[in-house]
Amino acid sequence: MFRWIVFVALLPYSAWLIFSYEYHFIDHVNLAFHEAGHLIFTPFGQTGHFLGGTLGQLFFPVAIAVHFWRQGKAFEAGVGGVWFAESLMYTAHYMSDARDMRIPLVGGGVHDWNFLFAKWGVLYQAEAIGAFFHMLASVWLTGVLLFMFRQLKTGKPDYTESLL
Repeated sequence: MFRWIVFVALLPYSAWLIFSYEYHFIDHVNLAFHEAGHLIFTPFGQTGHFLGGTLGQLFFPVAIAVHFWRQGKAFEAGVGGVWFAESLMYTAHYMSDARDMRIPLVGGGVHDWNFLFAKWGVLYQAEAIGAFFHMLASVWLTGVLLFMFRQLKTGKPDYTESLL
């Protein structure tokens, strides 16, 4: 029953993410992992440092999903997949802001995606790149929700052990 409640609660939240994404409560958690990623990837040079924030924030939801998947808890892995999609939407929003740089930055530092896109010569395409990643995250999120629904309907949420 608890899984059904979680799933039903995720439906309007997911629709809001797909159609009206705005920075919100879970992004504070993403931001902490983002900032940690900068520290972890600093030894890999300037590009590694700036890219590391995004890699850090995307790593943790994937790690959670993999953890539950390996335990044979497919529905719970799906929750990690939802978190990954949301974090990718946060990244897409940040990418889209690369030219305008309106998002307030921690400590007023350098805008990661402005730096990276300018370095790679694609700053003029920031909005399109952000829109592409938002669409990608939306497709991923929809797929994860369908997967979670299937887990609930089959009543076999722990089948993944045989896959590993």
